[in-house]
Amino acid sequence: MHNQQFLIRDANVSDISTIMELLKLKAKFDGCPDFLKATPQKLEETLFSEKPLAFVLLAELDKNPIGFASYHQIYSTFLAQPGIWLDDLYIKAEYRRLGVGEALIKRLCQITQKIGGGRIDWTVAVNNTLAIQFYEKMGAQIIQRVRLCRLDREAISQRTSA
Repeated sequence: MHNQQFLIRDANVSDISTIMELLKLKAKFDGCPDFLKATPQKLEETLFSEKPLAFVLLAELDKNPIGFASYHQIYSTFLAQPGIWLDDLYIKAEYRRLGVGEALIKRLCQITQKIGGGRIDWTVAVNNTLAIQFYEKMGAQIIQRVRLCRLDREAISQRTSA
């Protein structure tokens, strides 16, 4: 299988069912399938509208989807530069360790350079040792001194009502 070439390409609107399938696998892998609220219609509206909110890279082998990365542009006031937020990176288990993740990261680096970006940021589960080792191998710094903060829909609603 190492001899086969995989392809990294930008997803398009005809890939929505593929993206949904990969998102379901990612949510299951993360242990939170109930958290997945995306629908094909929501994906079409947010990813493939005139002003997309995010983008998806698909990894394919012989035209079969084997992984993806989703990302959007961010901005750092400290750098006064744009950057990329890597939202999800997932490769099907049987295709890991073939360089697919590395190819997706490389493409994200190229996209970041193209927009004049200063960095790529993302989160990784603290117990995902293999992913942490992979990201460190890619040159990522795992920053322990900050924590992810989130206001969910309910908290936002509470802060804006009455």
